[in-house]
Parts: sequence; C-alpha cells; structure tokens
Amino acid sequence: MGIKNDAAATASTSLDELIKKAGGCAVVDGGLATQLEAQGASINDPLWSALCLINDPHLIKKVHMEYLEAGADILVTSSYQATLPGFLSRGLSTEEAETLLSKSVSLATEARNEFWDVISKAPEGEYNRALVAASIGSYGAYLADGSEYSGNYGPNISLEKLKDFHRRRLQVLAQAGPDLLAFETIPNKLETQAIAELLEEESISVPSWICYSSLDGDSTPSGESFEECLSIINESNRVVAAGINCAPPRFINRLVQKFKQLTDKIIVVYPNSGERWDARAKKWLPSECSEENDLVVLARRWRESGAKLIGGCCRTTPLTIQAISKALKAKP
Repeated sequence: MGIKNDAAATASTSLDELIKKAGGCAVVDGGLATQLEAQGASINDPLWSALCLINDPHLIKKVHMEYLEAGADILVTSSYQATLPGFLSRGLSTEEAETLLSKSVSLATEARNEFWDVISKAPEGEYNRALVAASIGSYGAYLADGSEYSGNYGPNISLEKLKDFHRRRLQVLAQAGPDLLAFETIPNKLETQAIAELLEEESISVPSWICYSSLDGDSTPSGESFEECLSIINESNRVVAAGINCAPPRFINRLVQKFKQLTDKIIVVYPNSGERWDARAKKWLPSECSEENDLVVLARRWRESGAKLIGGCCRTTPLTIQAISKALKAKP
C-alpha cells in the first residue's frame, strides 16, 4: 500500500526517529485556541486563533511552552485558520499576511529551541526535542461556516480552485522552516486530491500529514469512504502520515483499525474532548459519551491498535497532554 523510495524515506527520518525515541508513540500537543482563551485571548473571529498572530503573539508562544512542559513531542502552529484571503480581508497587505504565516512557524520553533536549550541540560531528561508541524486548515476552515465538518463546498469549487487556494500559503509555510506540514480537518476526497497534487507540483520536501474529521466513525464528513481518500495518500511520497483530528474520541479506535488496514503510512490521531461544536450557535455542546472523559485509557487503546502519533484537538489542554504523555511513555 503506497510507494516507497529513497525520497520518502529521507523525508520521514526525523519523524521516525522521534517516534522511536518516544517509545514507539510520540505525543502531539492539544487545543491551541482552547488554551489561548484560557490565557485571556479574544478569538471569537473568522480568523479564530490566527487572530493572536496579529494581537497577541506572545500568548501563542506561551501556550507552545505549556504544551512542551506537558510532554508534547510535536507542536502544531497557530496557522490553522491563517489564510492570505483572511488576512487581506482585514486590510493587511500581501507582504504583511505572508509575514504572519511565517511568524506562526517561528513562534513555535523559538519556543521549541528555548525549551530544549534548558531541558537538554538536565541530567535525566524525560523530554524529546520536539518537531514543529505547520498547520494548514481546510478550505472550509477559511470559510468559517462549519463546512470543514460537512465537506459541502458548493458546486463552484473545483480541484484547480482548491489548489489555487492552498498554493501560496503552502509555499510560505514550507519556506518558513517547519519540520512537518499538518493538513487538518480535510473533509473530502477532492481536497485530498488537491493537496496531494499540489505537494508534487510545488516539489515540497517537508513531510506532510493529512487528517480528517468524521461525524459517524466510518466515513469522511462528506460521506465519502476513507478508502477513497487513502488510496490517493498511498500514492504520495510526500505524505508520510494520515489520520483523524477533531472527531469525538469514541470514534477513534475503530478508525485507527480501519486506517491500519488501508495504509502503511504513520497513523496520527488527535481528537477533540468529545464536546460538540455548534457552528450556528458558535458554542460547544456537552459530550454524549461518558467514556470520553478518560482519554488516557483511550490513548493507550489507540496505541495498541496502531496509532504512532497521539494528541488532542479542541477543548483539550496541557493537563490532557501531560496525562497522555505520562501514560504513553511510562516504562513497564
């Protein structure tokens, strides 16, 4: 399942090494927007957490530090909803918008480097030198209308339009020096195809992962099968991992098992807390499943089923990641 050659092997070496150092399963950080709000940031805005790149960049770096202290092995940048059209609509110039995109990567790398400079001097370190994954949200995330959870982009969105939407942001983020590129909450096959073709067209050497949400635990938000989407990913040397983000925890184990059957790529999962986002009311609704309260138990189960990267998404916190990190890295 999938093409393997020297280029693909070279691209994923640092990620493979991190997973090995972490004991076979590395820890992704948790909810950025959740923690920014806890720090007092106001992000009720179409730019969401990316608004802090303009108003409160110091808070972004502080949150990155909190996740590193919690044991995260991978930091995901604050660029999920940071798009050139989004910034331009706020009156920023193209140059200013691109600078903010690059800043999302530099804030994470600075936090990683500063943390590592201190922690690596400790006699018995329990931390790994983290990797930085530049977040690239779906087209639906830019629309800020909840369509990343439906995949319904309308009849006028084509493969070429999606590639054009992602192209310059991808170029800027890749050039900013991240270790990974994280395409997040991709809802359909069309955007998967656009990403895979764009990575090839632009000769992107930074290894990528593509993650989906799921509303039913069986298929993508658009209703298309994961088999269709993963067949595209399996043909890409530039995508080294695939998985699920911002879906309810109760769906994750069977999705990991499904992905394990459909791909040889590294499997990454970072679900939300189990609470549900009401896109119309713009608020979180309580979880419908009490099992989701114990993400530590579930994280161990996901690792046993084959996940190699595990973390949290919306409504998870550094305390969540600390508990997951301790559980996954505990010595027998």
